[in-house]
Amino acid sequence: MTIFEIGLVVTGKGEESFLPSLFRPLMARAHCVFRVLRRIGQRDPVTGKKRLIRMVGSGQRIPSKDEEEIGVPILVYLRRNPNCCAMVVDDLEGSRRGVADAVFARYRAALDEVLGPSGLGGRAAVHFLVNMLEAYYFADSNAVNAVASAPVIAADHPTDVEAIGHAKGDLKALWPAFDEVDHGGLICRRIDLDHVLSRPAECCWLRAMIAWCVGRLSAAGVVHAPALSAAFCLTGGCQSPTTSGQ
Repeated sequence: MTIFEIGLVVTGKGEESFLPSLFRPLMARAHCVFRVLRRIGQRDPVTGKKRLIRMVGSGQRIPSKDEEEIGVPILVYLRRNPNCCAMVVDDLEGSRRGVADAVFARYRAALDEVLGPSGLGGRAAVHFLVNMLEAYYFADSNAVNAVASAPVIAADHPTDVEAIGHAKGDLKALWPAFDEVDHGGLICRRIDLDHVLSRPAECCWLRAMIAWCVGRLSAAGVVHAPALSAAFCLTGGCQSPTTSGQ
């Protein structure tokens, strides 16, 4: 039996520790595993004129750091294992939300420049947790309250959690002892992804991420639950126009 692997390049401490557990519903319906490959620093759009001039003058199409920390490690990973793909996962908190397309373009360029010549660009994607992983905790109050052993969140957030400005700060205000790694890991292991993505007009960025994963798993022939393609409101549910279609 083939086990398909999706390798994750992440930017946060919590994601490095436990993000694969968010994808439990996929691992339960397909012969697959998710694994964190490495953690990198967040990338912002390259806008400094001096830096751009240096890149152009040296013939660089992407920053050297992006090639060394993103493109090359993923290239090595994909070449070693034909039954895998890779996904870069970042947050879009604060002002970065307003330049989402440019942030995406920088990550995507790192993949295309390094993987493109080998024809491996289609086996890697860039996706975002919006505004951050903790936002999705507000879509599953039962998971949070079970870990806190208290009614920290009275009910699921009534509107799109991807519009919450700073979910981590909001959660700390409700639960001062909250630790993003220790408690976050326990919450992520309980969070019901089907429930979080049950409203078709909400969580467009997360749904685009899951849709990409489902597409890769289906193409690899490792899905053993026929209903997977119809789960998470993938049919008819919103998906980020920035990240969908990779």
